[in-house]
Amino acid sequence: MITGPRDTVKCARKLRSEMSLPEAILWRELRKRPGGHKFRRQHPAGEFVLDFYCAKAQLDIEVDGWVHDNATRAEHDRRRSAFLRSQGIATTRIPAQRVLEDLEAVVRRIVVICDERIEKLGVPLHRPADGPPPRAGEDCA
Repeated sequence: MITGPRDTVKCARKLRSEMSLPEAILWRELRKRPGGHKFRRQHPAGEFVLDFYCAKAQLDIEVDGWVHDNATRAEHDRRRSAFLRSQGIATTRIPAQRVLEDLEAVVRRIVVICDERIEKLGVPLHRPADGPPPRAGEDCA
C-alpha cells in the first residue's frame, strides 16, 4: 500500500471535505464498488494526493478540470505521473466535463481499466481459505 508523510495525509483528509462537484459525483458511484473494485478517495501517495485510487489494480484516477490547463499544474502532473510510474502505479485522467456529461460511461471505462490492470498484474481473484493444495502423495484429510 502506498502512502505519504504526515503532512500529505493531513492534506488528503482536508481535501476529502473539499472535493469538486465532478469528484463528488464520481465518488458517489465509485464507493458502490463497481465491478467489485474498492476505491479510495483523496489518497496520499508520497508528496501527492490522488483523486481516487484502486490499490488492487494499482490505478490512480485523476479528474481533470480547468485548473489542470496551466503550465505550472501540467508540470506538477508530470512529476506525479513519473513518481507513480516508479511505484508501479498507472494513472488515468478523466476530464471533469466528461464526468458531468456521461457518468455511466466513465464508471464503465474505469471498471474495464481496473480489470485489465489486475489481469496484467496477475492478481488472484481470491485467496484460498485453507492454504495451498496438498503435495503429491499427501493426504487431503
